[in-house]
Amino acid sequence: MLSVGLTGGIGSGKSEVSRRLAERGAVIVDADAVAREVVEPGTPGLAEVVAEFGEGVLLADGSLDREKLGSIVFADDAKRARLNAIVHPRVGERMRELVEQAPPDAIVVYDVPLIAENGLAGMYDLVVVVDAPVEEQVRRLTGLRGMTEADARARIAAQATREQRLAIADRVIDNSGTLEKLAAQVDELWAELTRRAGVAVGEP
Repeated sequence: MLSVGLTGGIGSGKSEVSRRLAERGAVIVDADAVAREVVEPGTPGLAEVVAEFGEGVLLADGSLDREKLGSIVFADDAKRARLNAIVHPRVGERMRELVEQAPPDAIVVYDVPLIAENGLAGMYDLVVVVDAPVEEQVRRLTGLRGMTEADARARIAAQATREQRLAIADRVIDNSGTLEKLAAQVDELWAELTRRAGVAVGEP
């Protein structure tokens, strides 16, 4: 089993790279998806979040209002740390369960936004960083996700800098260009991963 850490700042295009690797046969363990799962209605995780931040972070249907919670924690380091203390241990446990279900010869890609921030690079056989200029991140967040520029810049500032992420990278995917250029880089990466894993290269 080859263990790959995939990371990148918000708006960098990490999710697109993850999707393309899944199409090529990688087993994706998506930290963001797991983070949503562990605070679904009825979970102990959601109960603890509400106990910490109040019922104002819930939508009318009882699910978590992610935008509301995000606006709270991304403006306050202490509150973000408290949220992380609730969510991260649960995410780690669930991710371990998912990996245990993967075949022994799998290429497991851990799609994790905070590898640099949490000092996790040493956990993987190699770390892949999806990189884009800050201004391009802002453009995508405002244009594609409807964030205000202030919110976009606050989210970017709350994460590691580009330099910090690039410092832990074994491989860098430059996503400042076209989707065609991105696809070519993903193809090259997949060829390397399959060589490393000792498995035959399959059709994309």
